[in-house]
Amino acid sequence: MGRSRGKKQIFLFLIMKKILITGGAGFIGSHVVRRMVKNYPEYQIFNLDALTYAGNLENISDIQEYSNYEFVKGDIVDAVFINELFQKHQFDGVIHLAAESHVDRSITDPLSFVKTNVIGTMNLLNAAKEIWTGNYDGKRFYHVSTDEVYGSLGATGFFTETTPYDPNSPYSASKASSDHFVRAYGETYGLPYVITNCSNNYGPNHFPEKLIPLLINNILQSKPLPVYGDGKYTRDWLYVIDHAIAIDLVFHKGKNHETYNIGGFNEWQNIDLVKLLCQKMDEKIGREKGKSEQLITFVKDRPGHDLRYAIDASKINKELGWKPSVTFEEGLSQTIDWYLNNRNWLDNVTSGNYQNYYEKQYQ
Repeated sequence: MGRSRGKKQIFLFLIMKKILITGGAGFIGSHVVRRMVKNYPEYQIFNLDALTYAGNLENISDIQEYSNYEFVKGDIVDAVFINELFQKHQFDGVIHLAAESHVDRSITDPLSFVKTNVIGTMNLLNAAKEIWTGNYDGKRFYHVSTDEVYGSLGATGFFTETTPYDPNSPYSASKASSDHFVRAYGETYGLPYVITNCSNNYGPNHFPEKLIPLLINNILQSKPLPVYGDGKYTRDWLYVIDHAIAIDLVFHKGKNHETYNIGGFNEWQNIDLVKLLCQKMDEKIGREKGKSEQLITFVKDRPGHDLRYAIDASKINKELGWKPSVTFEEGLSQTIDWYLNNRNWLDNVTSGNYQNYYEKQYQ
């Protein structure tokens, strides 16, 4: 099974580090898992995912036979299961991405976000603290968070690592709480941690409830393109593969008990992004210019909608040398191409419960 390297591989297996990645069948997590498995054959990578609606093993089908990779189905909310998993494998590091992440869902079901994002994170922290028992040499707990914990920006300024927290949705409040608990375990128990807060991600394998894949799917089906309010909400967009590269850098080279903001240096008002996407889709699928733009439909705004997010990522650039590798136009074009070349994937994830959710949310 896997890509055996003979006796040398067996030797490496005995000394390799064991890394747990949570949420590794999801959007961002799948790209992180793929990068870690392929770039670090000396590590044993364990991918823990509950396979809820947004978790999809098709996202990582290309690495499932690698000898340094193992998938584990389970829920971080189950403390007994998490403790047993840590005791069994004695992980050296954790990259924690598993989370409920869609703001709209948090408005209709906030308790699910508390359970996964807060209690789930606490279970992981407790399990790591227990097996490491104060011997933190070579250990690291990496918590992946969001820029939404900072609240809403006005027309000017940027989020920095010292911006006060001011969450406005149940989702961002749950992530802010989990951030605080990670820091508290660092201060109280000395747990070695790093935290990153990222801007909006886009790219391949994104579940089509989020803006860009939702629009791509709807354009393909000539369905309305829902835009909240007046469409002037502004977001900073980060290509998911660039984010995975940044996570790799922070995990290996970031300083303990530090926070790093990861952004795309790339602000777009929603309505401008939608029009650009329509233009590129028309070009790629051979549709009459301007045809897809006619599908734009303004819908009732959601409660607590933050006006603008924008990240100052100069710290990670100066300390670790990271910066985005593609422009937004390049990344968006590559993203569209991926969805057009993976229509089966798109069809598979837009059936069943997702359709029910979509109809309730936008129609």
